[in-house]
Amino acid sequence: MSDHSNNIEDFELNSSPTGGGREGALFIIKIGGNIIDDDDKLSSFLKDFAQIDGKKILVHGGGKLATSIAEAMGIQQQLIDGRRITDAETLKVITMVYAGYINKNIIAKLQAQNCNALGLTGADGNVIRAHKRINSAIDYGFAGDIDKVNTEFINQILQQNISLVIAPLTHDKKGQLLNTNADTIASEIAKVMIEKYAVSLIYCFEKNGVLMNAADDESCIEKINHSYYEELKEKNIISAGMIPKLDNAFAALQSGVKNIVIGNSENLQQLINHQSGTAIVND
Repeated sequence: MSDHSNNIEDFELNSSPTGGGREGALFIIKIGGNIIDDDDKLSSFLKDFAQIDGKKILVHGGGKLATSIAEAMGIQQQLIDGRRITDAETLKVITMVYAGYINKNIIAKLQAQNCNALGLTGADGNVIRAHKRINSAIDYGFAGDIDKVNTEFINQILQQNISLVIAPLTHDKKGQLLNTNADTIASEIAKVMIEKYAVSLIYCFEKNGVLMNAADDESCIEKINHSYYEELKEKNIISAGMIPKLDNAFAALQSGVKNIVIGNSENLQQLINHQSGTAIVND
């Protein structure tokens, strides 16, 4: 078994900003659907987010609202392994909900906290270009896999002290919007922005971190390296829903993002200070 019991201080020492030409810290934070679905928790989280000193990007998921609206409109929803099959009618609904109501509701709440923010999809400013997912076994419809992130545009906005709030939609540069996993968007942005900033990537959701026992929120694993991650998967300790999140976290780590943590949205400041959650670390 890999050594995973070392003090969290090891993580802090290994994650100090390095390299020339960087412009300071950048926090890339992703919030999940369960937070978006709870107005009180979302408001509390956004108050904490607004108080982060420095440049920051918030990537949000879609919550259950799109599903409930689609079903009310008679548009049947299909999920495979937690991933939405995005047909043409569903794409219309999630665009309205993700890029419209959810994104602008977040922006309004941040403005109320004196955090100047700009809400975007991947199509705005050509921020994130993608292609329609190709999968021989499953047709996910208008689901997108990312090709390129527009680092210069993102940096121009950040340099004006404006925080970005990005909805989980991209485009293919041919006029087509694509539904894209928010965890992946956060990871891909983190991977490219390390050239300009000391990036911290934080995945926030309703649990305290990666759990040894899904029913026990106190069983949070302090840190995970890749070999230990493989061991946890082999023993079926990590659930299917957590695997894509961890895959994205390790992809960012392998690309040079040193500060990566998964934890509870209610502990945002502790997550930033490496005092809570699960740290994703090198072997």
